[in-house]
Amino acid sequence: MTATNGEPVPGSDATGVPAEDEAAAGVRPPHVPLGAGAARRDTVAAVVGQWQAVRPELNTGPMEVIGRINRCAALLQQAEDAPLRRAGLSRPEFDLLGALRRTGHELTPGELARETFSSGAAVTKRLKQLTERGLVERRGDTRDRRVAHLRLTDAGRDLVDGVLPEQLAYETAVLSVLAPGRQGELAGLLAELLSRLEGRMEALRA
Repeated sequence: MTATNGEPVPGSDATGVPAEDEAAAGVRPPHVPLGAGAARRDTVAAVVGQWQAVRPELNTGPMEVIGRINRCAALLQQAEDAPLRRAGLSRPEFDLLGALRRTGHELTPGELARETFSSGAAVTKRLKQLTERGLVERRGDTRDRRVAHLRLTDAGRDLVDGVLPEQLAYETAVLSVLAPGRQGELAGLLAELLSRLEGRMEALRA
């Protein structure tokens, strides 16, 4: 149900039935937006509304979740990370340095690629830049010259230890638009989604 200005009435969705009653009765149409009971003011809501206008028979629920995850990720990337930028680091470079710091031991390029969810070629390029800056050093394998073992230099360790508290404070400020309890709820939902998706993406693509 909507008010005279076209806005949803709190506590009901587009069918005009209170959300809790409709859910219990099982009458919610598959194409009614997941967030129809709340006044959403985001770009994904507009996109979903347009699709519902031209293809009302489609279930756009997945678009509301995946679209918002993608949009949030894009906005965070566009905003960049202020502490990292001041340190002259990109997020992928910091992820490599962080992996070497948090694991506490040497890693091969292949292990770093797995730790940071990156391609081997991307890791090789970033390691070259970090090595030239004196933040990472490599040691050849005594048994296989093709293998390199990487570790932080003292300068690299100091940089990570100095930037991380600032970066966490920055991310705390970014997330402050949500109350702490809601942040925990969101973290739990994302953790559940990620754990169910990890290792299954190939099956989903098939």
